[in-house]
Amino acid sequence: MPLTATEGQQSAGFLTKSLSIEDDDPATTLRRGLEEDFGADLDEQEVRSNKTSVADVYLQACKLLGVVPVSYFIRNLDSRTMTLNHHGLGPLGCKALAIALVSDTHLNTLELADNYIQAEGAKDLSEMLKANFTIQHLDLSDNHLHSSGAEYVGKMLLDSLSLKSIKLSGNGFTDDDAKYFAEALSVNVSMKELDLSHNKFCGRGGEHLGLLLANNECLEVLNLCWNQLRMKGAVALSAGLKVNTMLKHLDLSWNGFGNEGALAIGEALKFNRTLVHLNLNNNRITNGGVSMLCRGLEYNDTLQVLMLAYNSLTVEGALSLVYMVKKMPKTSLEEINISNVLVNENFLHLLEVTCKEHPGVNVQYAGVGGFIAKKPLKRIDPMKVIQDYLNQHKLRLWDFFRNIDKDATMRVPVIDFRNAIQQSSVPLDRFQIEELIQRLDRDRTGMVDYRGLVDTRKQMMQNHRRQLRKVASRLKKEKRKSDRILKTFQNAVEAVTPHGSAVISPEDTKEDSTGSNRFSATFLSSRHHIVMSNSGTISNPSSGQIHLPVLAGRTPHRFTKSPNLHSRSQPNLQICSLWSAEGRSIPARAVSSNLETGHSKLKQPTVNHLTRSRPALDTTEFGIKARKGNKSKAKKLVGKYSKNPKTF
Repeated sequence: MPLTATEGQQSAGFLTKSLSIEDDDPATTLRRGLEEDFGADLDEQEVRSNKTSVADVYLQACKLLGVVPVSYFIRNLDSRTMTLNHHGLGPLGCKALAIALVSDTHLNTLELADNYIQAEGAKDLSEMLKANFTIQHLDLSDNHLHSSGAEYVGKMLLDSLSLKSIKLSGNGFTDDDAKYFAEALSVNVSMKELDLSHNKFCGRGGEHLGLLLANNECLEVLNLCWNQLRMKGAVALSAGLKVNTMLKHLDLSWNGFGNEGALAIGEALKFNRTLVHLNLNNNRITNGGVSMLCRGLEYNDTLQVLMLAYNSLTVEGALSLVYMVKKMPKTSLEEINISNVLVNENFLHLLEVTCKEHPGVNVQYAGVGGFIAKKPLKRIDPMKVIQDYLNQHKLRLWDFFRNIDKDATMRVPVIDFRNAIQQSSVPLDRFQIEELIQRLDRDRTGMVDYRGLVDTRKQMMQNHRRQLRKVASRLKKEKRKSDRILKTFQNAVEAVTPHGSAVISPEDTKEDSTGSNRFSATFLSSRHHIVMSNSGTISNPSSGQIHLPVLAGRTPHRFTKSPNLHSRSQPNLQICSLWSAEGRSIPARAVSSNLETGHSKLKQPTVNHLTRSRPALDTTEFGIKARKGNKSKAKKLVGKYSKNPKTF
């Protein structure tokens, strides 16, 4: 008998309530509700059978919610992977699926791409994953989650201890939504792969994602392609990449951050020692950006794959990459993808030489036929040539033309002027001579008035100075822009680096003669101390050994932040040697780290003969007043007292 509208609403309300209960098992609550409200007599033997119980619960949930069951789901309950892409589930269909999967203990991978589940579906899946510990891989791509759904996904990542990978591509997430992922993944210790491609993250989103990379210690694969990070987002993200110690694959293709972003990524690669695959396809990077990137790659010995296809590169950029590989003694680069670049014979020769030294390097290029764009030779101003000639031979302008200007009228025929210039030792070619004649005979009268050479010389000097100013101004602007990018990058690094973390310059840690590693970076946030005031300590979450206290006879599935639970980075302590009067050091328990401020403090020692330290020297007891004239005397007495206290 079909349900009425009122009954359907009541059933939907009951299912929603059953998913929101935290104290009881959602599957048990659902079955109890079905037995009480709808007279469903579920056989105990069927409940124990996972497949039968999941199918029955799913069918009952679909009936109550008024949705058509997906037969593919029922037929493939034995499979470890459930592929329900493009099935048009919608929010209610996703709710029915979530109810059925609460008690499932077999499914490992759940693919729900393009089902229009919206934020309501993400909420139901988040509640389901609080009880389901077998699902490790989840695909929610193209489901119109938007900002409200991003919040539920953040809660999902915060609560779930089993999820290892999640795909969230094409869900319309914006800059403000990135904070949910950054906050959740700063606590999550199981997530290995995150796909946030085809969203709308820009500059502010890049800042949140940079914090994500700085704080997360387990993420290995991050896909951010087809976003809008641009320069600001790339700089902020590179700051997090600089201090990250776990990420291996990073996809930043189709983000349009240009040469400035390439500069920031190059700076990050100087310090990062875990990244093995970097995708920078189609980011408006030119040959200059590749040169900036190569400066960072010179200090990196872990990157294996570098993809730079569909950027504005020519033979010069390709040569820079191969030359960088050639001069690196220890490089891990195995593949360089510049598949849209046409190279030339010089590139092939350099690549052949490089492959002899590094046989594992494979460069993918479009083919042979490229060329280096040569700028046309800029001809020297003919007046400048004449001026340099006159200065070199210590001649005047009249001395140069008096042989052909017998009447001293400063006017000579064009033919005579041309012949005189050609027969002289002035290094002017035919084109420069004709250019000079056109300047001096603008009206085409056939007579050259070389009095105009004076004005031409002045104009030439002005043009030369103007050109020099343009070049200097362009170089100055480029340097200011690079300095501004680097300063922004350093500020971003300081913002994402915890207090006390040491930053080591790779230039100061080059390989020594003993063959030791030239650089070893340790990010201090990986050394977390989690202190619980009631039951002791919990080990580092990144180590995978988490011992949670047993509460009310069962182990909770998550741990939350509380005033009694603190996770801080190890402070950079600089403890001076403190000695007592008997020469004993103060016990280690007297020194504690202030976890709230990140600064180390010295506790007041207990009053006894072991911890009593020497009192401070008071110069007033020697009759020395704090006057300007007695400063040197006070210093002498203090030094003398410190050397031999018995003299006083």
